Order: sequence, then structure tokens, then C-alpha cells
Amino acid sequence: MGKQDDSGLVFRQAWIQGVRKHYPGDPNPGYVAPWKEMPDWERQAASAVFHQVVEFIGLSDGAASKLTREQKGRFVSLCWIAQIYKHIPDPKPSYVADWADLPSWQQETDSDIFEAIERDAL
Repeated sequence: MGKQDDSGLVFRQAWIQGVRKHYPGDPNPGYVAPWKEMPDWERQAASAVFHQVVEFIGLSDGAASKLTREQKGRFVSLCWIAQIYKHIPDPKPSYVADWADLPSWQQETDSDIFEAIERDAL
């Protein structure tokens, strides 16, 4: 997805809401920075993941709604990791950590993102 659009804003708003709900303590300011303050690559990545989730839901004829919350979060996480590799040549290991290695607040937030995109798509 080369073209950037505001669909990533749905992703970002869900991320910020999830961080505020699930993060223990005060999050890093970058975690809750507004859409306009995000780097271009991160806005592009958010838009790409939004579209991947929408496409996934569409290709399943809506059956993706039957996935567990964890499965939904895992899908978002994998899509995001692919975007990290696309935009960052040598990412820090924490940027591309597998689902099992993510903190619970991030797992919950990724699941929230899928569900927010799902609501937006339907």
C-alpha cells in the first residue's frame, strides 16, 4: 500500500484508547501522540494494517468475527511486524517481538485494534 490515507486514523485512535486503558502507569508520550504528529512511515503502516484487517474480514465473508480476541490481536501484531520490517531496515528486537513476548497491555491493545477496525468495516 503506497498511498497514505486517513484509514490509519481508526487504527491510531484504537491504539491510543487501548494504551490509555491497558498500559500500566503513564505511557511514553510517543505511544499516545496525535495522528498528525506521527512520522510518515508510522501513518503509512497504520493505514496498511487497517486495510489488511478489512481485506481479511472481507475474504472470510465476515467469518473472521468468530476468531477469539487473542487470534484477532495476533493478526494485527503480525501485520504490524511486517510493516516494521518494511519501513525499518534493522529494527530493535522489541519492535518485532512475537506475540508471546509482548506485554499484556500491548496484546490487549492489538486485540482492541482489530475489533475497532471490524466495527468500522461493518
